[in-house]
Amino acid sequence: MLYLYHKEASKPQLTLTGDEHRYIFKVRRHKVDDTLYLRNLEDGLLHRYIITHIDKRNVILELQESQVLEVKAKKSLHIGWCVIDPKSIEKVITSLNEMGVEKITFIYCKRSQQSFKIDFKRLEKILLNSSQQSGRSEMMKLEMAEDLENFLVQNPQSKMLNFSQNTLGSQSDIDTIVIGCEGGFHEDEVAQFEVDKIIGLDTPLVLKSESTVCAVASKVLL
Repeated sequence: MLYLYHKEASKPQLTLTGDEHRYIFKVRRHKVDDTLYLRNLEDGLLHRYIITHIDKRNVILELQESQVLEVKAKKSLHIGWCVIDPKSIEKVITSLNEMGVEKITFIYCKRSQQSFKIDFKRLEKILLNSSQQSGRSEMMKLEMAEDLENFLVQNPQSKMLNFSQNTLGSQSDIDTIVIGCEGGFHEDEVAQFEVDKIIGLDTPLVLKSESTVCAVASKVLL
């Protein structure tokens, strides 16, 4: 873990209890005078603390310094992802966070199962743990869109990932892309994009939605 998240990181003194105390005391086995780095994931700062007191219930930290240290991808990528099984999303969202995807908007596309419900609190917990492990200084943003039409009103520059001779490359100038669910896009949804805004992957294989999202993120960001 490269840093510890605490919503009040930046204050001159912090007291860690509960899970945070157990992690510092029992898992990492830190002791008095050890240095810890904390973030609040809001101010872009890395806060260096020193442990001044440890007992069986509390860890007291004193702030030593705060420095600007942004850790993020060199490019910005916003993915509009047609809703799939939340269990499949949970399996890959850590990888997407590590690659530096800035934002995911989940869209109820025509072939998405309306019974699938996104548990944002659960995803945010996964992203928080991932950010602490990868060093990412800002959490991925998560949003919801009622349908593709509404998403495109807010993001008119979007590209669509679909079958196309115009293939995605590492030099592709893309900041927002829509990726379909199992079964792909309905023809009415494809019709909402101009031909030059539809791109494909250079592979003869058929990928699952979650595999496609990871492939696109790695092509654009890494």
